[in-house]
Amino acid sequence: MDDNDLRGHRWTRLFSLALVLVITLGTAMTCSLPGTELDAMQVRGSLRVATINRATTYFSDAQGDPAGFDYDLLVLLTERLGVELDLQVYSFERDALDAVARGEADLAATGSMATQARRERFRFGPTLRSVKPQVVYRRGSRKPRALDEVQDPLRVAADSAISDVVQRIATNHPALEWTAVEDADDDTLLYQVAENTHPVAAASSDIISISRRFYPRLTVAFDLDEPLPVAWAFRPMTDHSLYNAVVAFVVELKASKELDRIRDRYFGQLGRLDYVGSREFSRDVDRLLPRYREYFEQAAEANDLDWRLLAAVGYQESHWEANARSPTGVRGIMMLTKDTAKYLKIANRRDPKQSIFGGARYLRDQIDRMPDSVTEPDRTWMALAAYNLGRGHLLDARNIAAEMGGDPDRWVDVRAALPLLTQAKWHSRTRYGYARGHEAVNYVGNIRTYYDILNWITGAETEIEAPEQPPERELPSQREPDPSTRALDLESPIL
Repeated sequence: MDDNDLRGHRWTRLFSLALVLVITLGTAMTCSLPGTELDAMQVRGSLRVATINRATTYFSDAQGDPAGFDYDLLVLLTERLGVELDLQVYSFERDALDAVARGEADLAATGSMATQARRERFRFGPTLRSVKPQVVYRRGSRKPRALDEVQDPLRVAADSAISDVVQRIATNHPALEWTAVEDADDDTLLYQVAENTHPVAAASSDIISISRRFYPRLTVAFDLDEPLPVAWAFRPMTDHSLYNAVVAFVVELKASKELDRIRDRYFGQLGRLDYVGSREFSRDVDRLLPRYREYFEQAAEANDLDWRLLAAVGYQESHWEANARSPTGVRGIMMLTKDTAKYLKIANRRDPKQSIFGGARYLRDQIDRMPDSVTEPDRTWMALAAYNLGRGHLLDARNIAAEMGGDPDRWVDVRAALPLLTQAKWHSRTRYGYARGHEAVNYVGNIRTYYDILNWITGAETEIEAPEQPPERELPSQREPDPSTRALDLESPIL
């Protein structure tokens, strides 16, 4: 072998050794490091979510359990992905978004609008719901009907989606004065308007609707912009595996109408109570409820009910008037008929204690008689409709819901079917015939509103720590998530 052959042989050996070394190192790195963002999350065993403590997103309910629109969705998502929910709770939305930008959280679920300004920093998932930016003022003061009529500085929360909207709109309204308030959120600004500390503010329609139940003088002046989508925010990345998994999850929720059910649970009753009704209810909570609260609590405990729900039923029935009487002869706080009182062995319908205990037993009976396939909270809403309309008519509405292609076990579908009981086209085919189903819809909606207000008045927690892990639920059938890093074709987040 000459010198050239020898040198060539050496170079071949060196190249082969180098190639083996590269392949070995590459294999070792592949085995030790997750291949995609979704893989990394599953290796970690948790989905890191930055959120805020707010009535529209994540809070503690009257029983001290974690709840909220986004929270319920996130629990279902983590069950599907087979990981734990790691909630990182921040005081302000900007801090939650910054956590995602830094890579400390996988997504932000803050219940806020996906504005154009935010789309320049984050990638947003499918639309979960829509809200409108609105301007509010205090009833009794001068009402501005458009931006050009706003004479006082318009206050918005700094670094919020609303501030993005106002900043964009202000370019066409040079005379508009507005202030971005640091360390404040929509709830704070709305409270200040309601208490007459500041004249006007801008906030999102969902927060405004909730606040108006507690601050009756808070009033919407006008819509600031068209409805905008609410969606979860992700860090822009070339790896789309987690994003794709979330998109597939939301698409399935929409197809199964589970998203409608969860949305109805938290937002279905908003906007039902007007100014006069809110003021009257607030006065009656102070004036009348203390007389009967002990009876509501005792009757609820004896029948495994929430006393606030039972009190809400009583208010809807009689406004807590012991001698209430309808033209049809129902009487008492819980407005029991003679036949119902006889069935419940109630001697005196006008006696507050007997009436409340009787109404509690009757409601418990309606809940227990719901089909096993109906789960909470739909079970309670349907039981309330049966309490008002009769179980037979509710069963008819369930059948109509099924005939229309809906789910008879979901309140949102049964609620849509109930008003059809007034139409001959539908009630002529039912077993129990005509019924004023729309009244049952209003009945349940009003009770849900009173129930929410009572929860707030009686001191539901507002500052809570994130739970170590979500409450146990029966896991749905899980499918292996698509590990593909190719982005789904979603030019618009609205699905």
